[in-house]
Amino acid sequence: AATKLASAEKLMYFCTDQLGLEQDFEQKQMPDGKLPVDGFLLCVDVSRGMNRNFDEQLKFVSNLYNQLAKTKKPVVVVLTKCDEGVERYIRDAHAFALGKKNLQVVETSARSNVNVDLAFSTLVQLVDKSRGKAKIIPYFEALKQQSQQIAAAKDKYEWLVSRIVKSHHELWPNVSRKMQTAPEYQDYVYLEGTQKAKKLFLQHVQRLKQEHIERRRKVYLALLPQALDALVPDLDEIDHLSRAKAEKLLEAKPDFLKWFVVLEETPWDATSHVDNVDNERIPFDLLETPAAEQLYEAHLEKLRNERKRAEMRRAFRENLETSPFVTPGKPWEEARSFIMNEDFYLWLEESVYMDIYGKHQKQLIDKAKEDFQELLLEYSELFYELELDAKPSKEKMGVIQEVLGEEQRFKALQKLQAERDALILKHIHFVYHPTKETCPSCAACVDARVEQLLGSRFIRHHRNNPALDSNIDRINLVILGKDGLARELANEIRALCTNDDKYVIEGKMYELALRPIEGNVRLPVNAFQTPTFQPHGCLCLYNSKESLSYVVESIEKSRESTVGRRDGHLAQLPLTLILVNKRGGGDAGGETLQSLIQQGQQIASKLQCVFLDPASAGIGYGRNINEKQIGQVLKGLLDAKRNLNLVVGSTPGLKDASDGADLRVVMCLMCGDPVSADEVLLPILQAQPCRPAPGGGAAV
Repeated sequence: AATKLASAEKLMYFCTDQLGLEQDFEQKQMPDGKLPVDGFLLCVDVSRGMNRNFDEQLKFVSNLYNQLAKTKKPVVVVLTKCDEGVERYIRDAHAFALGKKNLQVVETSARSNVNVDLAFSTLVQLVDKSRGKAKIIPYFEALKQQSQQIAAAKDKYEWLVSRIVKSHHELWPNVSRKMQTAPEYQDYVYLEGTQKAKKLFLQHVQRLKQEHIERRRKVYLALLPQALDALVPDLDEIDHLSRAKAEKLLEAKPDFLKWFVVLEETPWDATSHVDNVDNERIPFDLLETPAAEQLYEAHLEKLRNERKRAEMRRAFRENLETSPFVTPGKPWEEARSFIMNEDFYLWLEESVYMDIYGKHQKQLIDKAKEDFQELLLEYSELFYELELDAKPSKEKMGVIQEVLGEEQRFKALQKLQAERDALILKHIHFVYHPTKETCPSCAACVDARVEQLLGSRFIRHHRNNPALDSNIDRINLVILGKDGLARELANEIRALCTNDDKYVIEGKMYELALRPIEGNVRLPVNAFQTPTFQPHGCLCLYNSKESLSYVVESIEKSRESTVGRRDGHLAQLPLTLILVNKRGGGDAGGETLQSLIQQGQQIASKLQCVFLDPASAGIGYGRNINEKQIGQVLKGLLDAKRNLNLVVGSTPGLKDASDGADLRVVMCLMCGDPVSADEVLLPILQAQPCRPAPGGGAAV
């Protein structure tokens, strides 16, 4: 109860816990001389203490207050530990204060930091009357306000942490330094302390780590079905294996390490592998997790279903082959009720069966047409008395159909009468105009086979001469057209090719390389010629005035690029200008079909190239060029290529045709030996334009 204290050079302690740890806290010394005391905080512990009688404690407080009252200094009663306070103790303490004159009571909790500032500010107001009187708030009301204040400060601090901390590798010392000046950090630390701020930081980091692990888990699980498809695609291999044996089987696969990694430590999410984002191989111990086990079971089920679907497709094909109700040309709607059963519908969509049925129908129709063609050959006498123009009358067609009508091969095409009549007319045309093109044997025609044989004999004989044999079985084709025209035609041509990009011309397979160009040809990416692509021809496509202008400009730029170069190949590149369909049909911008044809003919004359339009193709405007046109264009390019290659190499004793002398010796295409020009080959060779041989050799 002393009002003057003297403790010079003594340290001021706020808490006895600081004793022995002075260096860890801010050090302040008591002022020199006597220190006057202006007021007192009379603290009363209202918690339930061990071996402590509150009534005795209150007597002590009463005696102490009497001593303080004698000093005439302000006194404030502070009830401490109200967070653990006993209601009776608090009530008795208030009753004690009411018995004193103007003795104010403040309920506090230092642990919860509730009303601590209020206790000191209340005493300060009593010392300094000029200050505003502090409003004393009961503990529970203050605790509610404090909780709201802490919750708001916590939200702001968590927002600050989430904005600054983006990686689960961040450390508290570095992050706390970054946040030191942020008001969100300062307010929360003031209310809750540094340790709680650190705890929230660690929770955020742990959450980031779990999110990272979950992302990696999803990546691995998404990759697992692909790995299983690649390593164990055969159901018979794994169908009856236990999980342990299946894992051993996976480890024995040659490509196991391409998909999986076996870690020295487990589990995988506690190792450094989880942070190695460049290595997407699946940790092998992940297979032990429930999610991976479900994916493995799903893989097994998928293989079983695929096998069942394959069995259904096979059973359906067998049903088609044995069913007497499936005849050439019969629509799916008519045949469905005879060939479908409930099991088929359980496993596959109807569209799948329709596709199989369509392919089977094509085989039936092709076989029926082939048999019918044989039937026509067997009844050759029916076609001897026709007029030379091969246009039979209705009466004659009726006679033909009456004679053939009893034949099963005729009846097989009963649902395809139009195609059957077309085959009869085609056969009549062949009888009076027998050519390779009209031959019913198509690619098997003897004339076509002879030409193919001669060409192959010539190629084999000159295999040691690269100049004569370079890329003879390959056609490199540039397709030029803007606004998607080049890509669309390239896709159509590829659809006509085999799976390995082979195209059949006159019964022979050729490798077809397409280079669609739709941009500036002066750029390397759009160049006609590259180190690995030597063009043999170019299809120039247009469907408007703008696209035609682009073709002309591109050809001129390409030819300009070859001026002064030793290889003038692009200058003589065979060109074909083609008018194709307009998207959506109809005229665009007032351009009519006739005007586009006239413009195309003029440009073709200027470029000295072939021009194709819808009328010359026998097709209507609004459709792209058909397969026959494509075959004709490719055949023309192939012939031009052969004309460049079919030259006589420099042979001792032969004069060079370039000096104007008559060429008297040529090379036999059958055996490669020189033969007299007066023999049978001379008229054939004279039908072709004379071309100089590469490297200064003799000309054909």
